[in-house]
Amino acid sequence: MSFEQSRLRSDMIGTQVITRSTGRRLGVVSQLWVDIDRCEVVALGLRDNILSKVVSGPEQIMLLSSIRKIGDVILVDDDTVIEDDISVATYSNLVKSEVITESGEGLGRVRGFKFDVVSGKLQSIVIASMGLPQIPDQVISSYELPVEEIVSTGPDRIIVFEGSEEKLKQISVGLLERLGLGTAPWEREDDGYIMPTSASNQLPSGLKQQAPEVRREVAPPQRLELEQPSRPPVEQPMPEEEPYQAKPLNIPQKKKVIEYEEEDF
Repeated sequence: MSFEQSRLRSDMIGTQVITRSTGRRLGVVSQLWVDIDRCEVVALGLRDNILSKVVSGPEQIMLLSSIRKIGDVILVDDDTVIEDDISVATYSNLVKSEVITESGEGLGRVRGFKFDVVSGKLQSIVIASMGLPQIPDQVISSYELPVEEIVSTGPDRIIVFEGSEEKLKQISVGLLERLGLGTAPWEREDDGYIMPTSASNQLPSGLKQQAPEVRREVAPPQRLELEQPSRPPVEQPMPEEEPYQAKPLNIPQKKKVIEYEEEDF
């Protein structure tokens, strides 16, 4: 087996697998499966083509140890390298796994990794602000972190030593960083990671604590209007009527006219 032992995940994805005995094409590498407990690549996933994940059946599994030569293609002995009884349910591809320090500071997400093709041992992980290998290196800044900085691993999270950001090696400068618009994930003051905690798993401190005072909203007092008792209407006294006095009539009095008799002289 004569080839460069250190390879990036991105160098393997999309590479054709050919048998040396008959020249038969078994497929292209669509996934690398990692035993996260041992930090070791153990198997490769093969499909008809790199875009056939959504239209073809389940992927075929081949052990990393079956590789005989790596160049423009991957050479194996024959088609018996396809393993039908291997389950990858307990393995991980590490891509998109969150990387945080012991204090919970986020460093980014796994975009890829470098490993030894012969032994399968991981040598470093490649992280960026987004764990999407499909984004070109010219667009997003990526960093390489030695695998010795890893404290523990899980299905979707990798915890590294405190201060590991100082050992990161930048391997690509993204477009936003070149324009002065982007920064490394751990340099963002407002993007800190908060470790989730569950109150059900916490033990009491042993000190007697006062129950928190519950503030109750008191409605403002309402003005109550008392119903006044009904009173019977008060009869107003009628004014006394004065006796009617007729006004005197102004009747002219008849004057007596003296009549004179004519005397005969």
